[in-house]
Amino acid sequence: MTNHLRSAVEAAVWAPSLHNSQPWSFVIEGDEIRVRADSERWSRVSDPEGREQLISCGAALFTIRTALRAAGLRPVVTVLPDPDRPAVLATVRAAGPLDADEQVKLMNEQITRRRTHRAGFAGTPVAADLVDALVKQAEAEGARLVPVEGAAVRALAALTAAAEEIQARDRAYTLESVRWGRPPGSRRGDGVPAGAYPREQRRTSPHFAQRDYSHGHSWGSGEERYDETATGLVALLTTCGDGRGDWIAAGQALQRVLLHAAAHGVRAAFHTQALERRHLRAFISEELCAGEHPQMILRLGHSRAEGHGVRRPLPEVLDEG
Repeated sequence: MTNHLRSAVEAAVWAPSLHNSQPWSFVIEGDEIRVRADSERWSRVSDPEGREQLISCGAALFTIRTALRAAGLRPVVTVLPDPDRPAVLATVRAAGPLDADEQVKLMNEQITRRRTHRAGFAGTPVAADLVDALVKQAEAEGARLVPVEGAAVRALAALTAAAEEIQARDRAYTLESVRWGRPPGSRRGDGVPAGAYPREQRRTSPHFAQRDYSHGHSWGSGEERYDETATGLVALLTTCGDGRGDWIAAGQALQRVLLHAAAHGVRAAFHTQALERRHLRAFISEELCAGEHPQMILRLGHSRAEGHGVRRPLPEVLDEG
């Protein structure tokens, strides 16, 4: 049993997170995994309420569920189990046995293969039936994936650009984000490696601004694999509520969507800059989400780029009771 739990935690560290900060830690005790928020990895300037941190931890929680199910164990999950310990976000007890279906197996295979995309996509559109399937994947976790088009796409692109420019002029934000940009040759197991984005951004139409992890250096990949310029499918991930439980649910829905998409050759880029500005997030909620709460702005598409991922070793994130 312990080996299965350790393997599930090893899988969980591959979940997506803001700046690849990996803002989580885990405890294994008996037949249970505890998922905790790591306050030392909380980006307080860009994420003052901890919303994005909990979305990241929710994605890790779904990854644990998937890994356990693929191992033939039934995960019994309790979210926010103890109000006196707010850092403990969830407990997962391994019960069973459980026969893993083909969808679980497919998603489990993508856990370590999935990569965040930071450029344009190829011109091949995401198939309509796959879009419908991704919408259902989000619904299964209590969230909504809402594809947007036309004027809404242009509005989101403009808001992303405005937020990126505002943040670039904010000294506190810049100092915080510098922490997560990794120079070429870095051996760190967190942050964004220099090879994970293009050295020169090729504009899409409309263009969604990327975060600047090079901070004035000539970092990034100059390979031709980043010559794709399609925007891809733009979508919003939303929830009805906007509390801590909703953020964790959004993270689980996000990872479920990402793994299902990856199993069908579709990658995702994230653009959360506008959601980190309170007034812009409120505008998006009222004008584009029918009053629901936007938790993630993402683009989905096909790309030849393989991406480059790094993660911290298990001893840095796991305590065993």
